Amino acid sequence: MIEFDHVWFSYGAREVLRDISFSIDFHEKVAILGGSGDGKTTILKLIMGLLRSDSGKILIDGEDISTKTEGELREIRMKFSLVFQEGALFDSLNVKENVAFALREYMNLSEEEVDQRVRTLLKRVDLEDAMELMPEELSGGMHRRVAIIRSLAAIEPKMFLYDEPTTGLDPVNADMICKLILTLSKDERGLIIVTHKIFDAFKLVHRFMFLKNGAIIFDGEKEKLIYSSIPEIQIFLSELNPKSKGLS
Repeated sequence: MIEFDHVWFSYGAREVLRDISFSIDFHEKVAILGGSGDGKTTILKLIMGLLRSDSGKILIDGEDISTKTEGELREIRMKFSLVFQEGALFDSLNVKENVAFALREYMNLSEEEVDQRVRTLLKRVDLEDAMELMPEELSGGMHRRVAIIRSLAAIEPKMFLYDEPTTGLDPVNADMICKLILTLSKDERGLIIVTHKIFDAFKLVHRFMFLKNGAIIFDGEKEKLIYSSIPEIQIFLSELNPKSKGLS
């Protein structure tokens, strides 16, 4: 379980998260919504221990990670697969070497075993024939699929964390990424997705959290979100998807 207990966080003088508290079970599928700069991605980074809160507690499986060292955080991070919007592939490495990087870093495998593992992983996302391509040669959808499968190379996470996984993709590729995300989240493994694309969120999750000025102003299921009377949520839905009020 992930627990935030009265967490505050600032970038210098700019307050980003203000006294937020919530809990998410590892099997849940949750979307974090809100405007730019409202702290959505910051929450993912805090969960991973990539940032440290100014105050409050962040507990992963009951362990307060606020005071853990980098070495101690490694075990915590192995519970999660994190994919940022940019994909963060190494520009100087081809697809095969990008996926193989974590295998060589964290696992004691022979080169033959690494090669077989990479081929198996890429086959899962229909990219086995793209092994020798460089990142700049990939389409947006291919780049995102490589990033997602690379995050699974050396670990079997309890939960997937996605930061804007379908942003910038055309509808066909966005739908492909959504289907991949759902496939990977079987077997009671949950996910947290940060997104501005509300229709994609509707395909993927059952619980929605909405941030405004660093505070949680909504936490509930789809129906309650769609018909919420909170002005900020109605503006968010109508600006992005004018027809969203009619969804069920």
